[in-house]
Parts: sequence; structure tokens; C-alpha cells
Amino acid sequence: MDFNIVTIQPLVALIAGILILIMPRILNFIVAIYLIFVGVTGLWPNLLHGG
Repeated sequence: MDFNIVTIQPLVALIAGILILIMPRILNFIVAIYLIFVGVTGLWPNLLHGG
């Protein structure tokens, strides 16, 4: 199976949604990690090619 950002993002969103349903107090932590993950993966191609 080929893993790229198109296949990883829905998987991360699904896992985060399940964790939020199980433990609502962890919402801020999950949202912060998700936003950092999306930001890093969005910038990653630009960082590899020197901007």
C-alpha cells in the first residue's frame, strides 16, 4: 500500500475522532498534534527542495 498525505490524513482524522469520542478532555491535545502534522507535511516538499 502506498502511503502519501492523501491516504494518511483521513486515517489520522478517523483515529483522532475516535479518541475524542472516548476521551473528550484530550480534544485540545489531538487538535494541536493534528494541526502541527498538517503544517509540517504541507511544508515538507518546500523544505526538501531548499525553499
